[in-house]
Amino acid sequence: MRPTRKTRFLAATAFAAVVLSGCSAQSGGSGSASVDLNKVDYHGTISMVNKFSDPSVSKFFPEMAKEFEKAHPGVTVKVQQESDQGYKDKIKVLASSNSIPDIYFSWPGSYAKQFVDAGLALDLTSAIGKGTSWNESLAPSAVQAGAYDGKNYGVPIDLDAKFMFYNKKIFADNGITVPKTFDDLLSVCKTLKAKGITPVNFGNKDGWPALHYVTQLNAYNVPAATLDKDYSSDKGSYTDPGYVKALDQFTQVIDQCTVTGTSANGIDHTDAQVGFGADKSAMMYLESLEIGLLKDTQADKDGFGLFQLPPPDDAKGDTGALVGAPDLLMVNPKSKNPALAVAFLKFVVSKQGASKMPDLMSGYPSPVKDSLDAATTQPQVVEAMSDLAKASSLAIWLDTVASPQVAQAYLAGGESLVGGSGSPSSVMKSVQQAAAGSK
Repeated sequence: MRPTRKTRFLAATAFAAVVLSGCSAQSGGSGSASVDLNKVDYHGTISMVNKFSDPSVSKFFPEMAKEFEKAHPGVTVKVQQESDQGYKDKIKVLASSNSIPDIYFSWPGSYAKQFVDAGLALDLTSAIGKGTSWNESLAPSAVQAGAYDGKNYGVPIDLDAKFMFYNKKIFADNGITVPKTFDDLLSVCKTLKAKGITPVNFGNKDGWPALHYVTQLNAYNVPAATLDKDYSSDKGSYTDPGYVKALDQFTQVIDQCTVTGTSANGIDHTDAQVGFGADKSAMMYLESLEIGLLKDTQADKDGFGLFQLPPPDDAKGDTGALVGAPDLLMVNPKSKNPALAVAFLKFVVSKQGASKMPDLMSGYPSPVKDSLDAATTQPQVVEAMSDLAKASSLAIWLDTVASPQVAQAYLAGGESLVGGSGSPSSVMKSVQQAAAGSK
């Protein structure tokens, strides 16, 4: 079973402070900045640990390792793969004992920043920073997700973003066009409800589906510079009025576009997704990685499309931002072969590597530009990746970009809004208190 957003959230929160507490002797920041990452000696052994043991994705990295070894007979690549939970447990032990492999996995946001702050992430700017050929071959927003304080530490290995999926037949039958603004979306919901059609399916049993809406709405309503500062756990205050406005807009979606109301906290996201596939609703907010799960459903037979959650007319933030994030790979600065480790990553995150992903890493598009084969790829995937490439920035999932304390406050707050026991202002007070406590 493919890893869920719930496991990603738990990974980010459960790991809080483990890296820092286990590596207090390390210096924070850039790692071995003096290493020439473009001068490679293709001899020796490099090791990797990741969380891609699921059968649907587990073949990709071992296959790429074999091909790299074949191209460079003097090289050995050791790949160890864990489940999400297994990886969480293993990386804690490895970090605490200062024995992290040459290459290791990370979620973006505050999770990855802990490695950077602990001095466990090599500065990769000279290899993948602006102006390098590798950088220019990748989706800019994906590369930016692995950057901290103006330097590059993470290599994006896949792409994922959030879109409002819609049933084209239901839209056409009811004379509805794709909404361009937030008010347009509410108007569409009103029209559909009047005709007895559920506008948007929504299940929030695990809490994170609410946070995806809030992630996008925060990006729209809060100036980008303010958002970036607040998401830094040691600087955030979360006092901009745009935060309350974003939560108010989220409650409008729940109240006006769903029919589950307060019961949504008891409905699983997967069940809601199955309902959308069975024509139980006209729309649903889904990840691009979920496109494949709709194949051969009634929604697929009707034809489904996608659009970015539309921004409000008075947005003060970045209306070109798109919620989503890639998974990252990072390099241990104490690696004996850092240039070789980077060379392997370049080999993986390339058009050659991208060509292997459809068969070996099902449902995971590559961040490499123009790497999708339209003839063999679901058209919705092509559309989603095209829109992602055009995004001015990626609004990283709120449950991983913010500090764990803030993420937990938002999680509880989102559930209270859905359940009808909270208000946007009360939720933000809790978030502000959590931010103050995390400094």
